[in-house]
Amino acid sequence: MRHLLTTTFCACALLTASLASAATLTIRIDDVRSGDGTLQVALYDSAGTFLKKSVGATGEKAVKGSTTVIVKDLPEGDYAYAIFHDANGNGKMDTNMMGMPTEDYAFSNNALGKMGPPKFGDARFTLSAAGLNTTVSLKN
Repeated sequence: MRHLLTTTFCACALLTASLASAATLTIRIDDVRSGDGTLQVALYDSAGTFLKKSVGATGEKAVKGSTTVIVKDLPEGDYAYAIFHDANGNGKMDTNMMGMPTEDYAFSNNALGKMGPPKFGDARFTLSAAGLNTTVSLKN
């Protein structure tokens, strides 16, 4: 019984400690051309998963001019995000026949790639326990 109580106490302490270090990422997205659809945000935590498998995703109703997206309860660490304006509400990034985006998009740090998306290292930022407020501009 004593072992069970000790284990339960330790588990609760670890859970509380992990929640205490949860951080909030606030992204202000500028240059939103219309209030149609949503702004979709995907968050990545490594170069190996960048633009392949996100660790989190969220969306927010688009507001012409500037839209703010808040992602809560993130562990501290290195991240990068990709955003696109899903103006037509079809749930995907639309591209032309050449594979070029036809909807506005952005990457953290306003990173741009050469002949394609940027590398994780160019878009990478560090999220501390204090959280982070960041601003990015949509490109078209």
